[in-house]
Amino acid sequence: MSAARSKVESPLPAVIDELWDRRADLGPRDIRAQDVVVAAVDRIDTGECRVAWPDAGTDTVVVDERAKRAILLAFRLLPMVQSQVGDFRYHDRVPLTARLDGVRAVAGSIVRWGAYVAPGAVLMPSFVNIGAHVGTGTMVDTWATVGSCAQIGRNVHLAGGVGIGGVLEPPNAVPVVIEDQAFIGSRCMVVDGARVRTGAVLGAGTTLTKSTHVIDVETGAELSRGEVPAWSVCVSGTRLRAFPGGEFGMPCVLVLRRLEPGSPHDSAALNDILRDHGVSA
Repeated sequence: MSAARSKVESPLPAVIDELWDRRADLGPRDIRAQDVVVAAVDRIDTGECRVAWPDAGTDTVVVDERAKRAILLAFRLLPMVQSQVGDFRYHDRVPLTARLDGVRAVAGSIVRWGAYVAPGAVLMPSFVNIGAHVGTGTMVDTWATVGSCAQIGRNVHLAGGVGIGGVLEPPNAVPVVIEDQAFIGSRCMVVDGARVRTGAVLGAGTTLTKSTHVIDVETGAELSRGEVPAWSVCVSGTRLRAFPGGEFGMPCVLVLRRLEPGSPHDSAALNDILRDHGVSA
């Protein structure tokens, strides 16, 4: 069950926890505290540290609470400043990242400092928020958003208009995790700590939260909530629930098909599967 959260010995300095305990008294004038936090977020920005990641050994999502605390402290400690990229002007506590080595970043793509995008990734006009991690070979397509601390694996495709939700507080909250080789169809919403396993496909417009019921249409079995199985093709659906006023359809995610593990996604074959059910990729 991936809903569990594993603790980790953070590589970031323990003084961050001390600053967190007295955060109510901190502000932009606390230069020493600011230096500690900036150094910590810089390590997240370079990919040296991560807020969270899936652990294959325990099958859980590991959360580095100290990394999240550093990000939250940055909002308290950094002053509002004006910055400019090309003709665009910003007024914020968090600047844009200065590190996009090896990334194809199309005009209109925005990556905030404290987010890491690996070399080989492609960013169409899109938004990647602080604390997020985007793996190599991943495409963040037009108007897709990657929320704060969301973890996106390698060779993932986030299609046009996809919304990957973010979470910063509380620091121990599990963020959205999209594992390697997943395909997230146009206008999907994956939020609230949901998890898309390796190689899974979400048809266009699918909504997945950590409390979403996931049902295998072949067996009728209800699977782990808020989690799309590896190498499966899934779409939004409804399940009937009885209420005092009658029966109504409640949202769920339906597992339509199981794919051969490790097989490359065949766009034509996937579209055939989805179109049979009135959905596209």
